[in-house]
Amino acid sequence: MSRSEEVPVYNRIAQARAARGLSRQGLAEAVGVHYQTIGYLERGEYSPSLSLALRIARVLGQDVQALFSVEPFATPDQETP
Repeated sequence: MSRSEEVPVYNRIAQARAARGLSRQGLAEAVGVHYQTIGYLERGEYSPSLSLALRIARVLGQDVQALFSVEPFATPDQETP
């Protein structure tokens, strides 16, 4: 991989946000970004800075590694009991 290639960052922001009853606007206000930024992040169109990832994790009450990964998250049908 060349230095210019960016590794995709997968996330579970939408699921964690919904579980807390937060809208994109509400999460955006809590972390200090525009609501469209939250949409870009949730769709994987934008990778957050470390600072933003940590702020999002704090507001959502999650560890950052529970929300963000460089490996795709398992889907419910792939998880083992």
